Amino acid sequence: MAAGRGVTIIPENAELTTVEAASALNVSRPYLIKLLDDGIIPHQKVGKHRRIRMEDVVAYKARDDREREAILDQLVGEAQEQDMDY
Repeated sequence: MAAGRGVTIIPENAELTTVEAASALNVSRPYLIKLLDDGIIPHQKVGKHRRIRMEDVVAYKARDDREREAILDQLVGEAQEQDMDY
């Protein structure tokens, strides 16, 4: 908000479209579809359309953030071991 960007509040039990979920994760819709098809993020089909629970989107984001942080910590540790000034 301080940066002048809008804020959207979505209930945790809301079901999102693939466009909404991709936007919430800041990924492309085709990449999100791959995550859904690979079973990485659970979803339901309503007719031909996929619906993703907001709580599953939040859980994936948290898991992805933790994994990214662990990889970065490992890289920093390796760089420090090699005296690369990180």
